[in-house]
Amino acid sequence: MKKTLFLLTLLAGPLLMMAQFGAEPKDTSWKKIFRESNPKVNALVHTRLDVKFDYAKSQLIGKAWITLKPHFYSTDSLLLDAKGMDIKEVAVMKGALKSKLKYTYDGMELRITLDRLYKGGENYIIYIDYISKPDELKVKGSAAISNAKGLYFINPKGTEKDKPTQIWTQGETEASSAWMPTIDKPNQKTTQEIYMTVPAKYVTLSNGLLISQKKNADGTRTDYWKMDLPHAPYLFFMGVGEFSVIKDRYKGKEVSYYVEKEQAPYARGVFGNTPEMLKFFSEKLGVEYPWQKYAQIVGRDYVSGAMENTTATLHQESAYQNSRELVDGIGWESTIAHELFHHWFGDLVTAESWSHITVNESMADYSQTMWAEYKYGKDAGDEENYKGLQNYLSNPNEAKKDLVRFKYADKEDVFDLVSYQKGGRVHHMLRNYVGDDAYYKSLNNYLTTNKFKAGEAGQMRLSFEEVTGKDMNWFWNQWFYGSGHPVVKIDYNYETPGIAMVIIEQVQKTDKIFRLPIAVDVYTGASKKRHHVWIENKVDTFYFNYSQKPDLVNVDADKVMLWVKTDNKTNENFIHQYKFAPNYLDRKEALDHFAKKGMPELARGLTDKFAPLRQSTIQKLEASKIAEDAKVLEAIEKIANTDKDRKAKAAAISYLAKTSNAKYRALYDKNINDSSYSVAGASLEGIIGLEPGKAYELAKKYSKDAKGTLGDVVNEVIIRDGTEADFDFIADRYDQMPLSQEKLTATATFSGYLEKVQNITNVKKGIDLIIKFRNKVPEQFRSFVDPMFKSGLNKLGKAKGKEIEDYIEQGFK
Repeated sequence: MKKTLFLLTLLAGPLLMMAQFGAEPKDTSWKKIFRESNPKVNALVHTRLDVKFDYAKSQLIGKAWITLKPHFYSTDSLLLDAKGMDIKEVAVMKGALKSKLKYTYDGMELRITLDRLYKGGENYIIYIDYISKPDELKVKGSAAISNAKGLYFINPKGTEKDKPTQIWTQGETEASSAWMPTIDKPNQKTTQEIYMTVPAKYVTLSNGLLISQKKNADGTRTDYWKMDLPHAPYLFFMGVGEFSVIKDRYKGKEVSYYVEKEQAPYARGVFGNTPEMLKFFSEKLGVEYPWQKYAQIVGRDYVSGAMENTTATLHQESAYQNSRELVDGIGWESTIAHELFHHWFGDLVTAESWSHITVNESMADYSQTMWAEYKYGKDAGDEENYKGLQNYLSNPNEAKKDLVRFKYADKEDVFDLVSYQKGGRVHHMLRNYVGDDAYYKSLNNYLTTNKFKAGEAGQMRLSFEEVTGKDMNWFWNQWFYGSGHPVVKIDYNYETPGIAMVIIEQVQKTDKIFRLPIAVDVYTGASKKRHHVWIENKVDTFYFNYSQKPDLVNVDADKVMLWVKTDNKTNENFIHQYKFAPNYLDRKEALDHFAKKGMPELARGLTDKFAPLRQSTIQKLEASKIAEDAKVLEAIEKIANTDKDRKAKAAAISYLAKTSNAKYRALYDKNINDSSYSVAGASLEGIIGLEPGKAYELAKKYSKDAKGTLGDVVNEVIIRDGTEADFDFIADRYDQMPLSQEKLTATATFSGYLEKVQNITNVKKGIDLIIKFRNKVPEQFRSFVDPMFKSGLNKLGKAKGKEIEDYIEQGFK
């Protein structure tokens, strides 16, 4: 699963990050509970479902035939998860006949008394007639999944004119049991068959292959989907709606993309790298993609980022991009890689328990680095890895948590920056330590040994030990079963002739001392000599002999360490580092140092080979002492005119726009209709800067097709400068803005605009749109974001009087 944490962070920034990963629950009794793997009394074997949907009631009418067997010990009872259902009948199948069974049901668990004692390994089939009522189920979501009712009816009655009618399911963590009785635990595996009866106009998607379709006399159609390879219940999926299906192939297997009809022209632009990803991951792991097909579907109002349902990944609608957005890059590409990689780590081998979610999510998180490195080069891979590191470090509270977590308040709590981003960085270090060949061979060993079964961190360690011949307990104990990360201070001493001293002190605020194998490169000019050393103490001093004083001693030369460091290099050291050290992070660290110290060498980043570093250099230069230097402006003009990377080009144009220099008008006019929204938006920013009186006119002119940066510029101007006569246009622009930091900022501006509106009906419509946006924030986070929404609305209420104040107050109830 790819979490929505990034979206929530955009909405509320650091405040929300602290909220979702802040103080522990007041009730700390959970610290005494060891979260063991679910005991296997009975084991799932096969699940057959026959379902149809009541759209008016948002309910599923289902029949289930569940084949099980006692795991080892004989048993005469069965416990199934079945959340919020009406249970009509429970029976054991005797051939084609049903024999009713006694049961008790508390609304969450179904306890069945079997007809006799069944021996270990002896199959039996349970039949259940039931109704699933997800909208009546009260369950808690998480930071990763905003709701956990399992089955979702989207606009089921068709009352929302701009929203399609859809059905989709979300199983992780244990929500599949809200729409089918099962043993809803990750260490269970079952094959499946699903018969879905839907209105004939709809397309369906489920796990495995579509075997047959049958038209019914009542205008419905029954689709039969079959998955003949075992997988965990939380990976079951159903999707229903009016979708266009775009098909690719990979080694004879169907690779398909289910999108709304309006998005069909762009589907390959978004998802078209999938066959190449399948090939890359299969070859890298030495394990061919194991499933029958691979489909991806985009669902409206999805409660998370994306979900790796076996052979049928579900994405939120943020995956959609049009052709102009795609010019700036595939914004959803890392998520596409993440969910696909789960089909090895998560689906083929599944975490034994939620305590071991690292064997699913850390791996999928690291796949993003793997793919970026392969597809776009080492700098891109290193940048992706660095972003993950910064995400983890953004919240100090995460340092308190183990990667493998046997104690937690709720299973949802393990879906966090530790299981994802920290775990991905742990694997980056592990890959560096054992070497590429050994790393991927070890992953191959883990997958082939445990395929179609459950796995845990200890089994992964054994796989690495078998391949490498190394005892890896120290690494696992430190990084998987431990918490935190090193914080180091690095000093250099050349007082003794011929000897360079490097002093590394661990200064983290814990008693824990980390053991770290690192590379140190000693540079003289362009030449370097590599040394491998181990950091093992609170203070370690390393000595390197030299005949000529080094220009640079580069600690963690491969830039793989998961740590926070204060590296006391000199200005000259950083200049040398930028010029000669090869890695993305070498150059980024140097540029950051130049910016911090106000050094003119910052301008060197304008010609960096990696476009994101050119872009970030431009942004740093805006606040620098050399912002108006002639040579700097000349270099930025060159980027604005010739750079092939649209985001770097846009950054350069935006930089020039801030100069308000009319000589760049021709540049803006040339690029205002660029296919990139980023370039066009920066150009519009420039034109408005030169003609502020025409800002509103220009914004409306370019509003018809305005997303991304262009949309941000247009929306800001229109909402700020609009008149009452523009209400419908402005309200629609605000409503259509995607959930983002920009919309949160625009909310305050929109509230200010409503103060100018005299028509009270329209004012209330505007308030409704703001509350609608607020309600898309998961309920558990609203107490943290509501002050941001209420700030502008309270001001509006005071301006408009008691009627509007009361209306606003009612909206927040």
